[in-house]
Amino acid sequence: MRSDVDILVIGGGHAGTEAAAVAARMGARVALVNFDKTTIGAMSCNPAIGGLGKGHLVREVDAFDGLIARAADDAAIHYRMLNASKGAAVQGPRIQADRALFKASIQRQLASLPNLTIVEGEAAGLRFAPDNAQRVVGVDLADGSSIGCSAVILATGTFLGGKLFRGEERLEGGRIGESSALKLADQIRGAGLPMARLKTGTPPRLDGRTINWAQLDVQPSDDGSWTMSPLTTRRHIPQLFCAVSRTNSETHDIIRSGLDRSPLFGGDIAGQGPRYCPSIEDKIFRFGDRDGHQVFLEPEGLDSFLIYPNGISTSLPTDIQMAMVRSMAGLEQCEIVVPGYAVEYDHIDPRALDSSLAVRGFEGLYCAGQINGTTGYEEAAAQGLIAGMGAASRLLGREMPALDRSNSYLAVMVDDLILQGVTEPYRMLTARAEYRLRLRADNATTRLTPLALQSGCVGEERALWFNQRLWEKQALEADFAQQFSADQLLRHGLDVKRDAGRMSLYEWLRFPSVTVRHLLSVSRETAWEGDATLLDEIEQDGRYAPYIDRQENEIRDIAANEKVLLPEWIDYRAIAGLSNEMVERLDAARPENLAAAARVRGVTPAALVAIMVHAKRAQQISDVAA
Repeated sequence: MRSDVDILVIGGGHAGTEAAAVAARMGARVALVNFDKTTIGAMSCNPAIGGLGKGHLVREVDAFDGLIARAADDAAIHYRMLNASKGAAVQGPRIQADRALFKASIQRQLASLPNLTIVEGEAAGLRFAPDNAQRVVGVDLADGSSIGCSAVILATGTFLGGKLFRGEERLEGGRIGESSALKLADQIRGAGLPMARLKTGTPPRLDGRTINWAQLDVQPSDDGSWTMSPLTTRRHIPQLFCAVSRTNSETHDIIRSGLDRSPLFGGDIAGQGPRYCPSIEDKIFRFGDRDGHQVFLEPEGLDSFLIYPNGISTSLPTDIQMAMVRSMAGLEQCEIVVPGYAVEYDHIDPRALDSSLAVRGFEGLYCAGQINGTTGYEEAAAQGLIAGMGAASRLLGREMPALDRSNSYLAVMVDDLILQGVTEPYRMLTARAEYRLRLRADNATTRLTPLALQSGCVGEERALWFNQRLWEKQALEADFAQQFSADQLLRHGLDVKRDAGRMSLYEWLRFPSVTVRHLLSVSRETAWEGDATLLDEIEQDGRYAPYIDRQENEIRDIAANEKVLLPEWIDYRAIAGLSNEMVERLDAARPENLAAAARVRGVTPAALVAIMVHAKRAQQISDVAA
């Protein structure tokens, strides 16, 4: 057996790297096992990071000193703020990345962590304690060696029982040209965990040198200076443009002609695919009345001629893919370098997990990423962070950061997964967060870095930067606490009503005609020379303040219900008034407290009262017995 570690992470994708990194930053001894060291941090599908909802997750992982945002900035060849014309709460920062630079940044950041060891090999099976078949004590590798540990984080992505489909072709693997974790998949199925299959896919990769760019509308990178991580002080990679083509009636006819050869429609793929990113053949089948679908042509790197055609994910045969591509404007002479394909893989029912992503009923076993039924780099990275913190907190005797639906998209995602489960790959959307006015991408640092510092997740560089930022923020808050009358603001040229009275500068931000920079000219004799993003954050805080204030009572009520704990052993069948459907869902979700039980689909207010009474009575009996 190789030398022991505290935590062993299986899989070097976005979930595995964040899990390994945060556990190492917290002081645990960590080993990261991956088939091939050179593929750690690889972007297996779309070369982009962020977007609507997803960009919020990236910023939140970054607030805990994670890897993904800084790697995105290290590789960003195109910046775009989605929903830029809408309110800040639903804006989504997104970057197009150079694949090679992104992977190099992840590997460089991992190499800087002294507590982390990279192990090249295949994890063939989990090792359990001789006296306890539910306690993980290590991992066996395919070469016959093993590594002892106190916790294992499964971050296997699409590699757990992964199979590839392209027309009549069938391959084993989680990514084209790479192996599948079949032995580990067999063992996990045999352990009695609730497993199912899901499906994802990828489009063909195109040769950009064969595209007629002059025929296409182009999208340049956003103007401005925003970055994914506030620790990135400027954009330092040359920016490239993206372009847009479109499917047409000829394209759709070609796709329909190949549906009888599609594994998706032939019954070969049993797993459900992502609703919000369907294959092109699924789009044509479901939306047959549409005259076309946009296809975004996204470069894969500064030194690469490969183009990712976002919008035509497919498992159609290669000849159909070629005809389909060449039917679109600008792509008439285009060559396909790597045809698209679908991937079907095993996932665990996330309702078998607790809020730290530990598998209930097992000691020291955690799951993160696509194995939990999600899709996307950002969701995977966020789960890796949660699982890494969960495993390290348990081993180091610390409390998990106090994350909940009112302070983070991280908690929204985990709560959705462990209470509702999945019937299709889960994707983060801003609409999933009931408190999204509080959870903006621009205030992730303010919301979460204090929790990260308390939990020991933050390195020295970010801690020093945050302390400086905190000092600047306090200085600005002192400025904005000053009271000014409407007459005073009018004398400074601000457009306000003369009878508006006297308010703090922060309260004046509720008026759309007033900006934070206008107000600073009133309160300060010299220009602000600190962090400019702080000004924007304070302005948005002021804009949203009236709406956020209304939510405070609701959040307090939820906090009170979270104190009513529901023990793991509670018998929902013994509670009068619960329907069989409610019992089934509660048994599957095993909510940790009354607030979580309220979010289980189908549980009524009357049922919650019955559960609360039962839980309190059971706790009293337990206290007396103790």
